[in-house]
Amino acid sequence: MANLKKIFAVACVGTAIPNLDLFSINIALPKIAAEFKDVPLEDLSWVLNGYAIAYAALLVFFGRLAEGYRRDRSFILGVGIFTLAAAASATASNVWELVAYRVLAAAGAALMTPTSIGLILATFPPERRGAAVRNWAGIGGLAAALGPVLGGALVSIDWRWVFVANATLGASSILIGWRHLPNVPGHDVKRPSLLAAFLVTTGIAALIFAIVKINAWGWHSPQVISSMAISLVLLGLFCLHSLKSPNPLVDPALFRIRPYSGAALAMIPYSVSFGAMLFSVAVWGQSAWGWSALQAGLAIIPGPLMVPLTSSLLTGRLIERGGAVYPVTLGTALIMMGFGIWASFIGTEPNTALIVMGMTCNGIGVGLIFPALMGTATQALPPDAFATGSGAINMLRQASIALGVAMFVAIVGSPASLQARLEAFQFGWWLLAAVTSLTLLPTFKFLNSRKS
Repeated sequence: MANLKKIFAVACVGTAIPNLDLFSINIALPKIAAEFKDVPLEDLSWVLNGYAIAYAALLVFFGRLAEGYRRDRSFILGVGIFTLAAAASATASNVWELVAYRVLAAAGAALMTPTSIGLILATFPPERRGAAVRNWAGIGGLAAALGPVLGGALVSIDWRWVFVANATLGASSILIGWRHLPNVPGHDVKRPSLLAAFLVTTGIAALIFAIVKINAWGWHSPQVISSMAISLVLLGLFCLHSLKSPNPLVDPALFRIRPYSGAALAMIPYSVSFGAMLFSVAVWGQSAWGWSALQAGLAIIPGPLMVPLTSSLLTGRLIERGGAVYPVTLGTALIMMGFGIWASFIGTEPNTALIVMGMTCNGIGVGLIFPALMGTATQALPPDAFATGSGAINMLRQASIALGVAMFVAIVGSPASLQARLEAFQFGWWLLAAVTSLTLLPTFKFLNSRKS
């Protein structure tokens, strides 16, 4: 029991550090823009999107690599890469240099995250895996709750301190993991295809790039159309490769597992709205209301703080009563309510209560949906696909988060007045509510225990 607790605590670094990083970086964006001579919003968004694209594209590739090696050493290597990249980010002299370091950090996180889940799934008995993964997701929510306040406090000194803090946490985690993680051997698996990794990475990047550039170039511009076409071709070739290759990067057999495929499909619309939600609130509070980074962080914190509380107190009980469909349905309704509050009542005058109300609804919704989907998906995986399967669903999640940010940037654009900005944000929040509702389609189709 004691050993399992230590393994769980160390493995939670795989979700805690990336979540802490994500929430604190959102808060730091306006300060970064100011130091780098007010870079455009679409360029600034690549600090998030560059990370999210690389993270999404490399999750399965590194997950497959890690299946063949010791999970504990792969996990520590991932933390080490992330730590070095965080330290380098603190020295960036322009936005594109920062983006490059963020891509390197994403590579570390892409190795860290699936191996952290792999450690839990390989060491916990089957009857405890679902609860362990839900708690793993809840710890990520707790780290996210600390991110806005920690990020706001550090940004008030200098935004670079956010990355210094991440590097310090990473270095500490390496020392602890080296001491306490057991030897968890890998399986005899084939090495992943570099061709498939290239196809999915470039395809996702081309799609996000096209969406981000819509405002600057227009829907019908040759550049946007070309990027969309390249994305469609490359992602189509990736799917074809996965179906035909004897060594696919993502084994299609995984998606014949009904709970896994349902959770993966539901994760897409949920993650689109989640990514845009974080980005929109951080940008709105500081750009429209003139909030400081710390003010924005304090207003955001109730949302992520509700994630671990909801996950530990409510999500598991609802799953026991009726499967994942119960918490996912309730969570979807609450997230839609949060977006509706912002779209209906936020105005040009600062109103902290409205942000807090919307974030609380969103936080409870995330605490219901994300742990339920991750627990359902990973419990259905065979032992030799723990890291690969969890990497695939996280790939979908991260690509969708990047898509959500890009969509919101395209919707908001660069309005000439505060009123025009408000109207653009309101439309964006209503659209996100509609996107969130799509989570229910695969939930009722694949995760409804009464039909399975």
